[in-house]
Amino acid sequence: MEATIEVEGLRKRFGPAVALDGMTFTVAPGQVTGFVGPNGAGKSTTMRIILGLDAADAGTATVGGRPYASLRHPLSQVGSLLDAGALQPSRSARNHLLWLAHSQGLGATRADEVIERAGLGQAARRKAGGFSLGMRQRLGIAAALLGDPPVLMFDEPFNGMDPEGIVWIRGFLRSLAAQAAPCWSPAT
Repeated sequence: MEATIEVEGLRKRFGPAVALDGMTFTVAPGQVTGFVGPNGAGKSTTMRIILGLDAADAGTATVGGRPYASLRHPLSQVGSLLDAGALQPSRSARNHLLWLAHSQGLGATRADEVIERAGLGQAARRKAGGFSLGMRQRLGIAAALLGDPPVLMFDEPFNGMDPEGIVWIRGFLRSLAAQAAPCWSPAT
């Protein structure tokens, strides 16, 4: 899959509020891109449209030339972190990832690999509902990595991170850049 993100002429309104007014950009393979703007500028809305969670009023958003909804095994093509709270609080971190892995035909070994990559090895068997926001962010990043996708999108990945977590995420993003993996990360 050509891992290009293409957004063309996106428009989105929420009642009288204009969230997007002709948003157009391309993120080519090998680019690590930050999407920066004030709260309410449409960063998260753009991501939600790319991922098929919101419908645009006009325009298109594709990954590899296809709408996200048409991707056969989406976690192997696009990994995303939109909301660190999107987890079942009574499940352990490992069980949360196993459930996601199973939904995509991935094995337990891959879940264990991303747990370690995200620095959650010591907390893998703890209930995710007791995690700090920074730990939930790491779990969300681990989930995004499950399918080893060529495209990663993170919404505010530094949110809730302690100083060690900030150092970790910066190093992680640098390692992605070094691998020439495309990554789009709206940061506020």
